[in-house]
Amino acid sequence: MRSHASTKRGRLLTFMLTLGGLVAYAGLAWAGKGATALTGPGLQDSGSRLLTLITFFPLVGAIIVLLPPIKDSMAKWVALAISAVPMALAAVIWSKFDASFGVAKGSYGLQFVEYVPWIKSFNIEYLMGIDGISVTMIMLTTLISFICILASFNIEKHPKGYFALFLLLQTGMTGLFCALDLFLFFVFWEVMLLPMYFLIGVWGAPPRVDSQGRTRGGPYSAIKFFLYTMAGSVLMLLGIIALYFNSDPAFLADGTATEHTFNIMYLIHHNDFASKDLYLLGMPFTKVVWMGFFIGFAIKVPMFPFHTWLPDAHVDAPTPISVILAGVLLKMGTYGMLRINWPMLPDATLWSIEGVALFGMINIVYGAFAALGQHRAEGRDLKKMIAYSSVSHMGFCMLGMAALTPQGLNGAMLQMFNHGTITAQLFLLVGVIYDRAHHRRMDGFGGLASQMPIYSGFVGIAWFAALGLPGLSGFISEALVFLGAFPVHRTMTIISATSVVITAGYMLWSLQRMFLGAPNEKYAGLPDINRREVLCLVPLVVIVVVMGFYPMPVLELIDVSLQDLLVQVTQGAEVAGEVVKTAAAK
Repeated sequence: MRSHASTKRGRLLTFMLTLGGLVAYAGLAWAGKGATALTGPGLQDSGSRLLTLITFFPLVGAIIVLLPPIKDSMAKWVALAISAVPMALAAVIWSKFDASFGVAKGSYGLQFVEYVPWIKSFNIEYLMGIDGISVTMIMLTTLISFICILASFNIEKHPKGYFALFLLLQTGMTGLFCALDLFLFFVFWEVMLLPMYFLIGVWGAPPRVDSQGRTRGGPYSAIKFFLYTMAGSVLMLLGIIALYFNSDPAFLADGTATEHTFNIMYLIHHNDFASKDLYLLGMPFTKVVWMGFFIGFAIKVPMFPFHTWLPDAHVDAPTPISVILAGVLLKMGTYGMLRINWPMLPDATLWSIEGVALFGMINIVYGAFAALGQHRAEGRDLKKMIAYSSVSHMGFCMLGMAALTPQGLNGAMLQMFNHGTITAQLFLLVGVIYDRAHHRRMDGFGGLASQMPIYSGFVGIAWFAALGLPGLSGFISEALVFLGAFPVHRTMTIISATSVVITAGYMLWSLQRMFLGAPNEKYAGLPDINRREVLCLVPLVVIVVVMGFYPMPVLELIDVSLQDLLVQVTQGAEVAGEVVKTAAAK
């Protein structure tokens, strides 16, 4: 009986891998058409459909997983094979991507453009395209998604529903990094909300009552996540509507003239909102709209004081969902700022940049102290400590973005990628010990290094990468942020740098409590890390080590796009300033 089941599983896996190979081959053929962006003053469809494939193949997979012939025991293998295809397509994109292609060469510096009308009566287009910023996030998303599905093999509760929702989530994440129409961008942003709500609420921790009589657990954290994110979505939607109705005339992909547009590239390059002397709620239009988008994205980062949903979500979510949440979803906040706030509303960006740096500094320092405080908090939860460390490390992204210098922007973008790979390791490793001991109290262990030596080795690499040890990837990105921010925000950079000591304190303290000293006899029989868990961690460890010594593979991808972004912000703000001066003189 077991042999028959294994044979069926093997045949199914072979079929799915063959299907995936055909899709990847088709993607490679299509990529050849669109690898080099078309030149010209506007956008044209490249003929490639690679971005559609990489975005919607997981959605097709989600439907396949739910089909009656797919049994619960097969769902994880089908989902793994399906998730492998976007990862292969991401490698194709990376191999074909021209890192030197910028705005000056045409097509606004975009490659693999897919540009067709969608809902023509409302001027909504299906516009997909990528630059160096997007391609880096797509590579991170497909890798982390594949690892998360592999890490989910121990999910026993409604596995078909779990894996279908995860694949739907992957479609939302990938699509967001490709979308260049504001309406399409918002659709992908919202697509991610529902799967995350159920993945945390249904597969997360069961409801419990804490020492203060408050109900906590997966359902509570899921609702909190949903409400926070939905509040930000409302602000974003209002901002999108305001930009649309105040945009200049444009053209759809088929040449149809329109009075207004959702096209992000047209809004950036052919609209100067500051020069229109518009007001909203008694304030300059650009500043109000900028704040709406910024708060919506800041909730996702999460930025203090909108961060309180994150520790609860991490503590109560299953390990793979914590990994995808910290590894990818948090980056969507900073990505949205770089894609919309900074280039589209440059005058408001410069107006608010000191505040962005201030909140970045608060995130860095507050998050580090909050993580340190978990050593004294009720429960002494290792996972909550890692959650607060994410709040701190995402602050580096905001500080680098606020610098508006080449080093600062490169450091911020590199930190987004590096934090994704480091924090994925951290949460995976927390899940390993929780699966064995069924608790995460840092003071409940001891001497694990002698009992679980391989696991302890992985922990050492991840912990030291998180605290910014030279030779590992975390050091490079944080150093670039400090180099870029120091000439512009000197005091805030100095204060932020103190967090390095705090981070070392809480990471080393947890390492000492759990892995050194006398072994806890209660856990003398804990098995070491298994092969599946090693497979999840090895790719991340390789990236962290290689990027620690040679970060150029990512820096070369993002450099030209970030240079164009810096030009858009500075020149756009200068033009807006001249318009304001002229209006004042009249």
